[in-house]
Amino acid sequence: MDQPAINACLNGLAAVLLVVGWIAVRGRRICLHKACMISAFAVSAVFLASYLHYHFIVRDGRPTRFTTEGLPKTIYLTVLLSHTVLAVAVAVLAPTSLYLGLRDQIDRHRRIARWTMPIWIYVSVTGVVVYLMLYRMYPPE
Repeated sequence: MDQPAINACLNGLAAVLLVVGWIAVRGRRICLHKACMISAFAVSAVFLASYLHYHFIVRDGRPTRFTTEGLPKTIYLTVLLSHTVLAVAVAVLAPTSLYLGLRDQIDRHRRIARWTMPIWIYVSVTGVVVYLMLYRMYPPE
């Protein structure tokens, strides 16, 4: 089983669900929006559990090193840093936004979701980019 590839697919699926949910709410299709957001949250939670399992159980806490030097490494580390920092923000923003939306606190939900949505999409997409760079474009030796 290629767990990093599965994790990348989960990140990609979360991004798709977020975009579909955003389009749905713009079209005032609130039930579809809620279903997409709940699904994106669930997929992201499964991703997080799978990611932690892989890195702490399968890899025993050992990091996977990016071994290519030069510009690719600079790009990779820049993407990874922004991805990691913003993923921490999503860990707070996403459940907060979901909670407020499900509680029909729409004004508060909108204020937070305006920040949550683009950050969460960025984190999901850059998760796929990190996977592609680390395992497909520049695989470890």
